[in-house]
Amino acid sequence: MISGKILFFSEDINFLLRNKKKLRQWINASIVHEKMYTGSINFIFCSDEYLYALNNKYLSHKTLTDIITFDNSVKPLEISGDIFISIDRIRENAKLFKCTFVSELHRVIIHGILHLTGYNDNTKKEKYEMRSKEDYYLSSLPNIFIK
Repeated sequence: MISGKILFFSEDINFLLRNKKKLRQWINASIVHEKMYTGSINFIFCSDEYLYALNNKYLSHKTLTDIITFDNSVKPLEISGDIFISIDRIRENAKLFKCTFVSELHRVIIHGILHLTGYNDNTKKEKYEMRSKEDYYLSSLPNIFIK
């Protein structure tokens, strides 16, 4: 099946994402492994302030978060959506978890994709399953990202 489009944008910040082609390949391969296919997926990189406003407006949460995923899927097995990622949170979390910015960014990217494929992280069991899936897909990243 032909893959849809995965696009990357910045909103209210200057952020340059490197290796977009390899990231698209990795994301598509992860989606196919989940026995689904790619529709239209937009990644929007933004600030804490921008994502906080979305979190408050659409989810009534008055907290900072690293990611919000809006599922726009309409066809069975085709995933589409908008994934907003706070670059500020990625930087902070990378320090907190003692990892690189890039590895934390990749974890959050695949986290958003897993939400679109149907995984949740509301319970302890769901969080464990989500983290296991994240780790699995992170282990399949092309060598270009391992530094």
